[in-house]
Amino acid sequence: MTTAPVSPLSLPRFPRDFLWGVSTSAAQIEGAVAEDGRGRSVWDVFAAEAGRIKDGSDARVATDHYHRYREDVALTEELGAGAYRFSVAWPRVVPDGDGPVNEAGLDFYDRLVDALLAAGIAPVPTLFHWDTPQALEERGGWLVRETAERFAAYADVVAGRLGDRVEHWITLNEPAEVTLLGYGLGQHAPGRQLLFEALPAAHHQLLGHGLAVQALRARGATGIGIANSHGPTWSASASEADTEAAALYDLLLNRLFAEPVLLGRYPDEELAALLPGPVAEDLKVISQPLDRYGINYYQPTLVGAPGTDGAAAADFGGIRLPPELPFAPREIEGYPRTDFGWPVVPQALTELLVTFRERYGDRLPPVVITENGCSYEGIEDGERIAFLDGHLRALHAAMASGVDVRGYFVWSLTDNFEWAEGYARRFGLVHVDYATLERTPKASYHWLREVLREQARG
Repeated sequence: MTTAPVSPLSLPRFPRDFLWGVSTSAAQIEGAVAEDGRGRSVWDVFAAEAGRIKDGSDARVATDHYHRYREDVALTEELGAGAYRFSVAWPRVVPDGDGPVNEAGLDFYDRLVDALLAAGIAPVPTLFHWDTPQALEERGGWLVRETAERFAAYADVVAGRLGDRVEHWITLNEPAEVTLLGYGLGQHAPGRQLLFEALPAAHHQLLGHGLAVQALRARGATGIGIANSHGPTWSASASEADTEAAALYDLLLNRLFAEPVLLGRYPDEELAALLPGPVAEDLKVISQPLDRYGINYYQPTLVGAPGTDGAAAADFGGIRLPPELPFAPREIEGYPRTDFGWPVVPQALTELLVTFRERYGDRLPPVVITENGCSYEGIEDGERIAFLDGHLRALHAAMASGVDVRGYFVWSLTDNFEWAEGYARRFGLVHVDYATLERTPKASYHWLREVLREQARG
């Protein structure tokens, strides 16, 4: 990828009311895991197990956002972002997942929301970004229906405290990753290795989403959405085996999480038959109308049948899939790569959005890109500038073709704890020295600041 300077003035013009933001998550930045009554999360327990995190680290301190949130709000304000997406840590608010509410935890989010509003920044809370309370996990976690019900009760608590000041809500972040990586493969918390027996976790997360939407609506909330991870699935060849494998992958990673929400049905009857509970009735809850549909986009996936010629399996976001699965991601060649090894394919974002518009029609609410970003080392990060420039152009192309997109959030404001990778990957616009916690805006931060200033000029 070129690292030559890209002029912020050369980007096409976005609508004046377009929402520009940055995204973060509690488990990756807050730290303070044992302070002010916070309970344990599945990631606290997972990271404490030897060998789970590649660099042996944990998120007990992370970027210490819990104590330094005002500094991060100031960085967001200086950037010129109109919105800040954060997640509320469920175990900080309801330490055991149900039972007594921790008022000190709610107080923190009170302070954060007030600080954002004072800076002219819209707060965009996500209610669940992977940090299930460990006490609930020990009772079955997302494999059991109770967790969905407890999640709705927690959503009601948060809306009751913050709802008078919050206009944008996100229920879940990336239930596909929780299902596949947390329950299916065991590479993320809670570390289960259930393969296809992890499917109940998908259904119960989606049910939790629907129940949380009901709780938010009952509190008078508007601007409600979900943040699903999506990307185009490309077949490795035109062979029947490869196209069938790609179709199954697309079903499990894209359609399984979009269609219950948007269409009120699962994409496959045989798959639906494997799911627990009164599925037909649950789908009525899951598919309530949304105000926004959030898409986290990072890369497309090339997929073929396992064990065929040239089928050397690619890493799935740094995670190698087991050979017994009926599909095998392949390496995508001919494109630049991030330091994480992910291919940089901006035009696939256009493809994804146009496909969603064609597939779901008027059932697709206005879209917000709730995450898009890349991992690169260094503060003079010209590669990140080129990445953002290319993806913003791809996003504008999708909008020009008729896709209703209302906002774009960069992942992430700061470097952070990157799950099983530990601190080895840097997605931030702002560099964090993990020894001193000093924040230093990168070249990409300054570039994006100029982009937002230019866009604001109208």
